Amino acid sequence: MKSAQGSRMFRAARADENQKTIVEHLRKHHMEVQHLHSVGKGCPDLLVGYKGVNVLLEVKRDKTKKLTPDQVIWHHNWRGQVATVATSEEAYNAVMEQVKKYR
Repeated sequence: MKSAQGSRMFRAARADENQKTIVEHLRKHHMEVQHLHSVGKGCPDLLVGYKGVNVLLEVKRDKTKKLTPDQVIWHHNWRGQVATVATSEEAYNAVMEQVKKYR
């Protein structure tokens, strides 16, 4: 996409509608949440810290939504943990699963 001046414009990354609910739920359980969706280039939407463990979460509107091509590449190249979630319960469980592995 180009602007009137001819330079390239990029569409701002937007969070899926359920992300707000997921963030509120995680924070209710005393988890720290950093939004990453604006980073773009396939980077996951959320970084969650809890009990000394960091967890990356990719938020989708529902389980039928697939990763974008950039997300597929990012997930493939990432050498650490990343989980795809669609609900508050899935997000909470993904975090707790990682906490149990490292605590």
